[in-house]
Amino acid sequence: MSLTLSTLPTTNRRAFWAATLIAASIIFSFGWACALPFAGFAALAALTTARREALLLTGAVWFANQVVGFLFLHYPTDAMTLFWGGALGVIALLSCESAGLLARRFPGVAGGIAAFLAAFVVYESLIMAITAATGPGVDHFTAPVVTRIFLINLGAFVALLMLKAAGVAVAKLDVTKALASRPI
Repeated sequence: MSLTLSTLPTTNRRAFWAATLIAASIIFSFGWACALPFAGFAALAALTTARREALLLTGAVWFANQVVGFLFLHYPTDAMTLFWGGALGVIALLSCESAGLLARRFPGVAGGIAAFLAAFVVYESLIMAITAATGPGVDHFTAPVVTRIFLINLGAFVALLMLKAAGVAVAKLDVTKALASRPI
């Protein structure tokens, strides 16, 4: 019997999905560094995994981003950078939780849209609140900047959701092929 996506035990498929998201976060970290689309990842994790698993996965995505940032992109190790690194992790988890709440409340496409929007609003609102409390101000939260960040998050969310759908389709094809080739 050959090993295909559909013959993998459920635990292995979940681990494969988690590894895919973590790998994507590592790749995206080199392109967007501290602007990683955490809201998109958080919403996706909330939509595709159970609550506890979604929070763990979001934490793993954050951790992978921090590893890339400090080891390869040479983030400074001053107090403010370390503070923001931790704050981004907490904010990503809160974004995941908000996405999960709405995804569980609204089924289907409406739930997916609501989950993404909730994650993005929570993420950006908390970033803005912390910036206002600790930084020089929120003057850089202009419509073009927030729109750009929204589009980055939306693009990552949609692309990874499509990747998930493709994986599910391949797994279903594998099952159909396996069933069709079995002797009666």
